[in-house]
Amino acid sequence: MAQFLRILGIETSCDETAAAVVARHEDGRGEILSDVVLSQLDEHSAYGGVVPEIAARAHVEALDELIEEALRRANVTLNDVDAIAATSGPGLIGGLLVGLMTAKAIARVSGKPLLAINHLEGHALTARMTDGLSFPYLMLLVSGGHTQLILIRGVDQYERWGTTIDDALGEAFDKTAKLLGLPYPGGPAVEKAALSGNPDRFSLPRPLVGEARLDFSFSGLKTAVRQAATEIAPLTDQDIADICASFQKAVSRTLRDRIGRGLLRFKQEFSGLDTEPALVVAGGVAANQEIRRTLQALCLEHGFRFVAPPLRLCTDNAAMIAWAGLERMAEELPVDDLNVAPRSRWPLDSQAKTLLGSGKRGAKA
Repeated sequence: MAQFLRILGIETSCDETAAAVVARHEDGRGEILSDVVLSQLDEHSAYGGVVPEIAARAHVEALDELIEEALRRANVTLNDVDAIAATSGPGLIGGLLVGLMTAKAIARVSGKPLLAINHLEGHALTARMTDGLSFPYLMLLVSGGHTQLILIRGVDQYERWGTTIDDALGEAFDKTAKLLGLPYPGGPAVEKAALSGNPDRFSLPRPLVGEARLDFSFSGLKTAVRQAATEIAPLTDQDIADICASFQKAVSRTLRDRIGRGLLRFKQEFSGLDTEPALVVAGGVAANQEIRRTLQALCLEHGFRFVAPPLRLCTDNAAMIAWAGLERMAEELPVDDLNVAPRSRWPLDSQAKTLLGSGKRGAKA
């Protein structure tokens, strides 16, 4: 039976420490009562990427205070929440341990149920909280650790249609930036440089374009960028801008082909759908405006609704973890016992075949 529920969410899978309190009203509407995120960007920028040991230590130092702040901003106490939800995977095992152990302690002391949440499920269900989407819909998850096209049939019902066979898209952006001497994180740096670049100067490959399967590959594109840069070294600022623009164009054209085929498959499988079909995009790379324009145009062409939750909810956050817990409770799915263990690898579609580069240990969503 529908009821009003509130959950405290905790997220520590990579380099953001986050806590949030989210409510689900009787009519299914979600409401974020508080959403606190502490970025570790400064701690990791000097290394050009996330250092697991530094990330875990930072979580330990900050998490208790962030939980207190989330409760304070929501104007609730632990007595007022109905359950504790924490990311249990996939991600960096040290960070996952910090968040999950903290959640276990709170659940034990307060007597509240514990929900060990798959980080990817948080991304998968966020659009239902922000945009009221009904099932089914497609989700493109593009981040530093994952590039996947997933059919969202319902809560705990996920079907992976495509995944990267090597590098995730966010990783390709970061490595391209590092190669060109641009700062970390690489995605925003490459996008900024590309604004003044010529996207037609370098002819870069569009991996897997034209293939029937819906998987992704970005390793060859990254290698082509390295070769192009080596051939014209030393690089001027304009060279760097042109490479970034050409790289971004190749990525956009690749996604257009891959996702376009996915949209066609969706329309074939759900031809009798009463509502407008939807494509949800989530993950940090969803902030890239060139990619977003490409996907918006593609959705318009195929008659799909394009849904991109606010950027703060596309990147790592605890509100999506709390919401996933609320969705699971509403479906009366089992809660977890205090012996549940974190998982550095945890595919959303447990039946999908493991591909090279898919669900790499330590990869975040």
